[in-house]
Amino acid sequence: MCPSAGRNNRDRNMAAKLSLSSSSLFLNYRSFIIPHPISILLSLTHSTTTSTTNTTSFAYLSRHLTTNTIRIRKTPFTSASSVAALTSSTTSVSTSSNRDSEYGRLLPCPAESFQPRIEHLVVKEGGSILDFITKSLDLPPLYVADLISFGAVFYALVCPKPPVTATPEEIKLYKEVTDPSVLSKRPSIKGITVREAQKTFRITHVDEFVEAGTYVRVHVRPKRFPRCYEIDWRSRIIAVTASYVVLNKPAGTSVGGTTDNIEETCVNFATRALALTTPLKTTHQIDNCTEGCVVLARTKDYCSVFHRKIRDKQVKKVYLALVAAYVPCGVMTHYMRPFRMAPKIISKDFIKGWNVCELEVLECRKVPWPNALLADKYGFENSNWPNKEFAYECKINLLTGRTHQIRAQLAACGAPIVGDSMYMPAAIAEVMTPGINPFGKYKKQFENEADRECAAEEWAAKHGKEPGVTIGLQACQISWDEGEHFYEAGAPWWLLFFHEI
Repeated sequence: MCPSAGRNNRDRNMAAKLSLSSSSLFLNYRSFIIPHPISILLSLTHSTTTSTTNTTSFAYLSRHLTTNTIRIRKTPFTSASSVAALTSSTTSVSTSSNRDSEYGRLLPCPAESFQPRIEHLVVKEGGSILDFITKSLDLPPLYVADLISFGAVFYALVCPKPPVTATPEEIKLYKEVTDPSVLSKRPSIKGITVREAQKTFRITHVDEFVEAGTYVRVHVRPKRFPRCYEIDWRSRIIAVTASYVVLNKPAGTSVGGTTDNIEETCVNFATRALALTTPLKTTHQIDNCTEGCVVLARTKDYCSVFHRKIRDKQVKKVYLALVAAYVPCGVMTHYMRPFRMAPKIISKDFIKGWNVCELEVLECRKVPWPNALLADKYGFENSNWPNKEFAYECKINLLTGRTHQIRAQLAACGAPIVGDSMYMPAAIAEVMTPGINPFGKYKKQFENEADRECAAEEWAAKHGKEPGVTIGLQACQISWDEGEHFYEAGAPWWLLFFHEI
């Protein structure tokens, strides 16, 4: 059975209505270990606000439980009267010193990477959020405080519905804590629907309180961005005006943050580099693995102004893409499946309800394929592409601005971006087995929407993981107001290297 792709949008006005009160003991819902953090976590909303996020956790995760990219470590969903009740059922219990060593502080940023760990808890009785997580997950208080500072802790007044894979015991407990007779006794949810109360919000202070029945999601191992600490951020500033800053974003960094990390961002590091007293604000996004021009607003008013310019198609974005095969000049049109998770599935032919994607290839020239020295210097991942004698640099005018649009469209036409470990495996699979892509040249016919969704899921499984640091993609130019404001990023990393030698 193919899971639904629908997702609920957040009502930002709910933040004012929802309040936290007290609790202390917990119900451990599930613990997920997700091997590929970027493909899953980066596809969540990239919110820089501290009041709400665009995710309902269990509904979101249920989509991935059927794939082979996730291992699930189940923790019994039982009511525990103490932390000891939970740990006594395990074969080994970490001592406090071992736990402090394993979970010290989030800063300085560790050199090694960790598998993401997400814990889903339901509060049983009153207590502060810091004490609740510290005791529930046996984590050092300073580490929990760091998680809250990073924006890695969320709550909902009512526990979201578990996925279809939940055990009978988990379903039973969910029904207990969401029973109407129980919910009717909670003043905090009076006047709002259960669905509204299931919306998640970010915890912003260590002294906030949670009441009985509150759902808490803890990203114990948030996605990290070590490159933030390696960059000379002042040298990446292209322009500073009274209204905005233009940044040459480094690859391997996030513009405005991820669901579990709003600290290690271009916005924060650029603000500090310029010694600004008011934090910069995100106006638009480019992928973490992409470098190039990003406009950051200095005021809320200009943030709104720039959003309007983007909406009215007054902002022109030009990209340079280093691709594995020649791409003819001209307009390229595809249709993207309206599903928020990566990889993005696109079709060459029109499909009702899918979003149109258009870009214009302005130039395409042959350049040397990056060698191993270049891969080491800039951190891009080499691939199994059959011909590495030459690559091609394409200049692209982006006509629509869908997430992963350039990467998905170029891969779909047989010219994946060099270093793109997510879309290149699918492109290679299509070269080796023509017709394997149900939405490609040899498209399949589907009897119903369910069959199409199943085919999309199967094709998505042919893709790889999100790139670790960089790919051959640069947002080389950005302009608006008919060119009155025009900025360039300079030479991309693959050309800088050749200039150096």
